[in-house]
Amino acid sequence: MAIADKEVAEPNTMSFDLTAYLRQQKEAIEAALDCSLPLAAPTRIYESMRYSLLAGGKRLRPILCIATCELLGGTQAMAMPTACALEMVHTMSLVHDDLPAMDNDDYRRGQLTNHKVYGDDIAILAGDGLLAYAFEHMATQTQGVAPERLLLAIARLGRATGAAGLVGGQVVDLESEGQPDITLETLNFIHTHKTGALLEACVVCGAILAAAPTVDVERLSRYAQHIGLAFQIVDDILDITATPEELGKTAGKDVQAQKATYPSFWGLEASRAEAKRLIEAAIAELSVYDEKAEPLRAIARFIVARKC
Repeated sequence: MAIADKEVAEPNTMSFDLTAYLRQQKEAIEAALDCSLPLAAPTRIYESMRYSLLAGGKRLRPILCIATCELLGGTQAMAMPTACALEMVHTMSLVHDDLPAMDNDDYRRGQLTNHKVYGDDIAILAGDGLLAYAFEHMATQTQGVAPERLLLAIARLGRATGAAGLVGGQVVDLESEGQPDITLETLNFIHTHKTGALLEACVVCGAILAAAPTVDVERLSRYAQHIGLAFQIVDDILDITATPEELGKTAGKDVQAQKATYPSFWGLEASRAEAKRLIEAAIAELSVYDEKAEPLRAIARFIVARKC
């Protein structure tokens, strides 16, 4: 339970098993995703949507939503439809990002990208279908949440997805490719919108569903902003240092596309130091919570330590 009026010492976290926690949550999310989108007619579009939605991945976004909701007194059950919707939106962004008109990638999560299997036309429509279905799923499947809270969560996800969030960041990212004079301000804009906005929505929606006070929503929003930027910095580092097998996608794409990255501004070591600083700032935002916040603390540490 949140403790909003005073700070508490961070609990002894040695007993928390992040690997087991992530595995348990991921199993529940995978089952919910599979049930959320059954095959229907026209079969080909549903096959395409399921192909990418059920392709695996860390499922960090839905896990963040559930962990935040549980921290603040909610339950996995009340958060799960929104957690699935967040993964649908994220999957849509990957399907569209991989298209020839965008990043033109052949592999995602260790398998052929959607358009390589189903064609550009179906891939575009699959992304559109996932985006629309995400909001339908939230609106029709959420239980145990006051309607006004659900409406706030839907609005927050809509803003994070559209031109004020993910889409806007993608536009500036495309416009910036090959430009030699991209500033750090522009790079931050790209990634706080393209990557950070949806990660922040995951945490904030979890808090909203749990009917958290404004002070908790704002505190956890700051936590999410820090981990979102750190996540992207680590992504930029891994694009340089990891293998395609480790990444599950083509490595070195940022360099090939002449994209500005954090390592291109600061170098690898300074980028690692900045990611670590952001994670420490994120964890500091959780100092007012007891051991129920340990999943969020551990996920923050995982983000900066991950290898894929």
